[in-house]
Amino acid sequence: MNSLHGTIPATFAIGNNIRSINLNGNQLEGPLPRSLANCTYLEVLDLGNNKINGVFPYWLGSLQNLQVLVLRSNKFQGRIGNPKTKFAFPNLRIIDISNNRFNGPLPKKYFEYLKAMMNVEEREVALKYMGNNYYQDSLNIMIKGQYIEMKRVLTILTSIDFSNNSFRGEMPKIIGSLKSLKGLNFSYNNLIGYIPSSFGNLTNLEWLDLSFNKLGGEIPSQLADLTSLEVLNLSHNQLTGHIPSGNQFNTFNNDSYTENLGLCGFPLSRTCDNQEAKQPPPPTMQQDENGFGWRAVSIGYACGTIFGMFMGYLVFKIGKPKWLVRKVKLEQHIMLRRLKNNAHKCGGRR
Repeated sequence: MNSLHGTIPATFAIGNNIRSINLNGNQLEGPLPRSLANCTYLEVLDLGNNKINGVFPYWLGSLQNLQVLVLRSNKFQGRIGNPKTKFAFPNLRIIDISNNRFNGPLPKKYFEYLKAMMNVEEREVALKYMGNNYYQDSLNIMIKGQYIEMKRVLTILTSIDFSNNSFRGEMPKIIGSLKSLKGLNFSYNNLIGYIPSSFGNLTNLEWLDLSFNKLGGEIPSQLADLTSLEVLNLSHNQLTGHIPSGNQFNTFNNDSYTENLGLCGFPLSRTCDNQEAKQPPPPTMQQDENGFGWRAVSIGYACGTIFGMFMGYLVFKIGKPKWLVRKVKLEQHIMLRRLKNNAHKCGGRR
C-alpha cells in the first residue's frame, strides 16, 4: 500500500531465509523474476493489486513451504496449463488469482496436488496463526463476497479464488476432494457444463460463488448436505430444475438464483407445479368392463342439467308448449284409469 513502481528485482539469492513477501497495493509492473524460486522458506507471497504481467508463475510450484499465493488484480494472462514439477504447491492453502486475464480450461492437474486442502484436522491447527512470535502475517482476502483485511490468518483458512478471468470449459470433479476448503469462487468466467455432484463432499465449505458463467443442468441435491455453507451465489447461469431443499438451502434468498430462468421451487416465486401436472391424476372411480366410468357419468349429468335449464327457460318465456300439455293430459288419463281398476279389484275381494 505504497507507491512503489518499476519491476521486482531479480536478485533473490540461493539459500535466503525470506519467509514472507508482501508487495500488495503498489504500482509494480513487468514479469515476475524467476529467482523467487530460490526462496525455499517462503510461506506467503502477496503481489496483489499491481501491474505485473506475464504468464502464470508455474516455477513457484517447487516451493514446498508456500501456503499463500495472491496474484489478484494484475495483468497476468494466458493458460495455466499443467505443472512443470511433480507435486506442485503441496502446502498451498490460499490461492487468489482473480481479476487477471487468464484463459483456457481450469488447471485440473494443479487441483490434484493441493494436498493441504485435503482432510486437514482442524483440531490440530485451530488456534494457530500464520507467522511467528515476532511477525504474524496479515492478508486482504475475499471472504463470503466481501474483501476483509485479516490482521492475523488462521492456518485452517483455505480458499480458491479464480474469479473475473476468462476460464472456460467444465469444472473438474477432482475439486470435490478438497474437503478442507472453506471458500470457492469461480464467478465471472465462461464455464459451462454441470455443477459436479462431488462438490457435495466439501463439508467444510462456507461460501460458494459460481455466478456469471454458463453453467447448465440441475443443482446437485448433494449440495444440501453442506451444513457449513453460509453464502451461495449461483446467479446468472442457465441452471434448470428444482432447487434442493433442507439444511442451509432453506436459508438462501432469491439473490442466490437470479437470472436462471429454468429454476423453480423455494425461495423463487416459480413453483414446479407445471412439471408435476404433466403426470395424469389417478382415477377416482374404477371403470367397468364396458368402459363406463365416472367421466361418462359426469358428461351425462352435465348434459342433462343444461337441457333441463334450457327447457325451464322456454317454459318461462313462451308458456307450456302444446305437445307438453297433451302429454301431461294423456299421462293423467292413464293414471286415473289405473286407480279405478285398482278400486274395483279391492271391492271384489271384500
